[in-house]
Amino acid sequence: MARPLFVTIPHSGERVPDLCPWLKNLPEPILMCDVDRFVDRLYEPALTALQIPFLKTEWHRYAGDLNRLAEDVDRDSVENHWQESGQFSRGFHWVITTKGDRLMSKPMSLKDHQQLVELIYEPFHQKIRTQYKAFKSQGAKEFFHLDLHSMPSLGTSQHRDPGQHRSQVVISDSLGKSSKSEFVDLVMAAFLRAGFDVRYNWPYVGGRLTESYGQPQLGQHVVQVELSRSLYMDEFSKKILPEKLTALQEKLKNALDLIVN
Repeated sequence: MARPLFVTIPHSGERVPDLCPWLKNLPEPILMCDVDRFVDRLYEPALTALQIPFLKTEWHRYAGDLNRLAEDVDRDSVENHWQESGQFSRGFHWVITTKGDRLMSKPMSLKDHQQLVELIYEPFHQKIRTQYKAFKSQGAKEFFHLDLHSMPSLGTSQHRDPGQHRSQVVISDSLGKSSKSEFVDLVMAAFLRAGFDVRYNWPYVGGRLTESYGQPQLGQHVVQVELSRSLYMDEFSKKILPEKLTALQEKLKNALDLIVN
């Protein structure tokens, strides 16, 4: 019997809302620096074939990062906010990229922030809550959630691991808090058997999605999966490498098949 499994892809969107004019006309390497570009394209064939429900967004993460809380802002991103500058430079609204490029020259108004919360944050998280309710209404005593991302193959000066080469896949569970260990072990084993080298909780330990929704005591198990961008793209130009696409999609399908079944 298939395991009750749900997938989110919160950072693959590339659409810039009109409320964020500072993001318009940026050079592509800067605009796409921290977007999980093509992650939806990599996983969707497998998710569809395996009938795994999934949720992605059209919106750019610099405008509204769905792996943050809507409250993760400061005076650099929202005018006159009570949280000091520098608290959330890469919070719900990104002020600076992980390569140090400045995105926002001045903070937005509180009204614009609230509009972006309503446009980007609330609909996405409402759909997560709806899916959780659906699992419960179907009688599932526990269910499982993969939050899918991509990562640079080399840590930058803004990361926890500057200059370090990373594994192909990083599995995270908020340092053991967002999932029962058996599901974490399953996810790690599935990616290993599919042919990836895998690391646990380094350099990523999870984000707000794992923190907020991973509640093993309630039967909610959430694991974050980071995939190295070197496997499928030119990391400078942010262009996909078509010759690598099909084989990688097949490997990801093999991993998901092991997880869901």
